[in-house]
Amino acid sequence: MAHPGPCVTLGSIWRALWLMRTAVDVALPQETFAPHSIRTDGHLTLGGLFPVHARGADGAPCGDLKKENGVQRLEAMMYALDQINQDEQLLPNITLGARVLDTCSRDTYALEQSLTFVQALITKDTSDVRCTNGEPPVFVKPEKVVGVIGASASSVSIMVANILRLFQASRPGVCVIVARGG
Repeated sequence: MAHPGPCVTLGSIWRALWLMRTAVDVALPQETFAPHSIRTDGHLTLGGLFPVHARGADGAPCGDLKKENGVQRLEAMMYALDQINQDEQLLPNITLGARVLDTCSRDTYALEQSLTFVQALITKDTSDVRCTNGEPPVFVKPEKVVGVIGASASSVSIMVANILRLFQASRPGVCVIVARGG
């Protein structure tokens, strides 16, 4: 039976993601890898993808703030984490952190942002790399997320879940929860 379109293999997806990741590593310093993001520390880190900004105009990734459907969802996640962390009986001696990324109401930007989660799952072999002073380089990697909450569109959630699933082979999987509404 013939396929209706071009056949994409897992290997070609892997190569494309590796090339994107390598290009981002070279082009951007580690501190600026995830613009439009916030992070809070914790023993376990939950990822979040929310449309905090509207789609940008004239090629800009992000536009104006979306208070109701963006900022409020971000605040709801942070409030829930605060409530969980304050209840010492719920998760004794464990705190939940967050790495929340802005999708800017664009599916392509959401995928670009979600590569931050992927970068934490990829190990780098730096055994043969040395700085000019002879010391090994210091790579600041984003923290590994144990689950991802968001995005507001199910199509974005499905795309992000599929990418994260590729890199979660040795773990049970990533939970992507779709926020209902706008």
